[in-house]
This record gives sequence, structure tokens and C-alpha cells, in this order.
Amino acid sequence: MKLNLILTVAGLTAALASAAQAEITVSSKIDTEGGLLGNVIALALEDAGLPVERRLQLGGTQVVREALLAGQIDIYPEYTGNAAYFFNEADSPVWKDAKAAHARAAELDAEKNQLTWLQSAPANNTWAIALTGPLAKDNNLVTMSDFGTWVAGGGSVKLAASTEFVSSPAVLPAMQEAYGFVLTPDQTVVLSGGDTAATIQAAARGTSGVNAAMAYGTDGGVGATGLVVMADDKGVQPVYEPAPVIRDAVLAEYPSIADVLNPIFAGLDMATLQSLNGRIQVGGEPSEAVARDYLTQIGVLD
Repeated sequence: MKLNLILTVAGLTAALASAAQAEITVSSKIDTEGGLLGNVIALALEDAGLPVERRLQLGGTQVVREALLAGQIDIYPEYTGNAAYFFNEADSPVWKDAKAAHARAAELDAEKNQLTWLQSAPANNTWAIALTGPLAKDNNLVTMSDFGTWVAGGGSVKLAASTEFVSSPAVLPAMQEAYGFVLTPDQTVVLSGGDTAATIQAAARGTSGVNAAMAYGTDGGVGATGLVVMADDKGVQPVYEPAPVIRDAVLAEYPSIADVLNPIFAGLDMATLQSLNGRIQVGGEPSEAVARDYLTQIGVLD
């Protein structure tokens, strides 16, 4: 009996030692920004002396989210607005306010899934309208309120967008109602599919007179082509700010993760993410190289 007790204690000690050395499995979605942010997380944690295993660009939202809930991965960057759909609260106005959306996502996941949302980046990767640089500059257009007033006053605009963007009540029709403008059919060019790369290129090249594009806030093509995203100053669209989401058990094991990642994400504003995404999406640089260079520039890596 005594021997069995000794063996049991020895086994428990070994198990605890193994757990203390467990690797933090970092993952991300399959898209450009997912690859960038996943590498930022992995590189920063490694630099802090933490054990990391990479499973980056694992798949779409559903795949990565389910992997986190199943404990197959430990941390990945998610968008605050997606929590509205995870918890069937898409009709709530809370998702249109950045701070409130982050707080609600954190509250729901902490209660139901033992997950923690760390600091989100101040960059809204939601549906937006982007204008060519000269058009925005010449007409002092910065916000959607500016844009709406300009269009209603006879501003010459032609928007390239997808069918969903133009026809879905939650997107362009909602923007038109909130900002007091109407685009006629001859002021829109509807492109098949939802690829913002195509709409951005159409505006950048002036294809068929296009000078405005459906875009996502942190699209790499926006910064690379000199387009300017109109700020959704009335909060018509839900806010999609990226933030690392981590299993509570892992954060309890490695509490320094928050101290490492929070300042980094706090500095990732929209212009920064547009630039970094553009280096990957347009410039063809590897995600890890861009992430490493950025972390070196801000003093995280030597």
C-alpha cells in the first residue's frame, strides 16, 4: 500500500511537471489578417520565453472556434462582432459600439465557455465604403456623414460592390438611411461574389468610372492602392475588432500572456493593419516575416 502511494505521488508529480511545460497552441483563421495576427501572437509569446506550438491558418471561423472550444487549440485572434452570431444576439445594438461589444463578448464567453478575450485592436474590420485618395482629399471626406452630405449634394460617385452589399437591408440600404443619401443604379457597379480585392482594384484603376469601393476596414488592398475608408461615425455596421481569445485554463497557467499581448494589440490601429495586410496581400511577403518585422519595429523583438 505504501509503495502504491509513493508511485501515485510520483506519477502526480510527473503529471504536474508535464502540465507546467505544456505548449500553448496558437492558431488563426485562414485569411491574410488571420495569418498575420497568429504570427504576431506566436512570435511575441516565444520571445517572452513561453512554449508555443503553431497551428496557424487552420480554417474558417467555424473550424477555428470549434477547435478552441474543444481544447484542440489554446488561443487565436477573433473579431468582437462575431460573438453576436456565436450567441444568437445579432439584433442587439451592443455590437455597434466597440467597448460594449468587447465587454459583451468577454462576458458571454467567460460565463459559458471559460474563455477570456484579451485587449482588442482599435481597428474595425467591418464592411465599409472606401474612396480614392484624391476624391477624399479634394472633398474633405473622412466620415460617412461627410460622404452622405457630399453625395446628397450632387457629388459624383460610382461604387463597386457585391450584390449582398448593395441589396442587403443591413448594409448599403442601412448606410443610405442613416447618412441621408441614395445611390441610383447607374451609380453602382455590382460585381459577382464578395471579393473586396476586385472592388478595390476597380476603384483604384477607375474601371468604368468607379471611384468608390466596398471594402473591409483593414483590407490590405486599401492602404496599398491609396484608398481611404470612410469612418462609420454613426455606428451603422457592427464593430469587428480583432482580439486574442484564450482558454482560461491556459491563461491561469501562463498569466503573463495578457501582459505580453495586450500592449501589442492596443497599438494595431486600422492604418497599421491595412499596411501590414497590404505587404502580405499585395506585396507577397510571408506573414511571419511581416509579423516579425513589425514586432521588431515596435521594440518587442530585438
